Amino acid sequence: MINVFIGYDPDEAVAYSVLAYSIQARASQPVSIAPLMLSQLRALFTRERDPLQSTAFSFSRFLTPYLSGYEGWSVFMDCDMLMLDDLANPWKLRDDRYSVMVVKHNHVPRETVKFLGRTQSKYDKKNWSSVMLFNNTRCRALSPEYVNRASGLELHQFTWLGNDGLIGALPERWNHLVGYNPPRQDAALVHYTIGGPYFGAFRECEYSKEWFAERDAMLRVTSRAVA
Repeated sequence: MINVFIGYDPDEAVAYSVLAYSIQARASQPVSIAPLMLSQLRALFTRERDPLQSTAFSFSRFLTPYLSGYEGWSVFMDCDMLMLDDLANPWKLRDDRYSVMVVKHNHVPRETVKFLGRTQSKYDKKNWSSVMLFNNTRCRALSPEYVNRASGLELHQFTWLGNDGLIGALPERWNHLVGYNPPRQDAALVHYTIGGPYFGAFRECEYSKEWFAERDAMLRVTSRAVA
């Protein structure tokens, strides 16, 4: 079983549903998907919203190892994504030499404001934490207590590992940054990091047609003929 946790933001609820569908539709082995909804995490996640965070799950993502019982491996991904390949493929890349595996972008945002008018922060390792394969037993530093009190940079820059050598690399096609990375035919997981096509201002962005096609496939119903 591949255990997946997807960040959930009420302002992008449709994004979660389409991403989850796109994962299941292409998976060649069983996948269990859980949304990181703050309404379900009140007993664990108590930190106040930071004025700089752009999504509801900016910090709760780091509860993934705890929610997995610090056992096995788990996947986290932002909701503003679309899966175009089989999740079993990056799952095969799990390497026990590492505590976490990510796409190591060299990403410096050009804009200062993100979707919904939220601040675009710039920092080292930007977007590394948007897709993470957690080797859960080696991520015990991410206790609920630590996640609730650590700074944003401590979490997103992986200082809790104490050693960047514990961060493994995934191929870039597994976190293709729409509008930043050059277009590529083999993109496997596309990330609408500036804004997804479900927002009016981004309806014509790269991979918008694929997103709308996926949404329509998710909503398709085959009706039984009435005698």
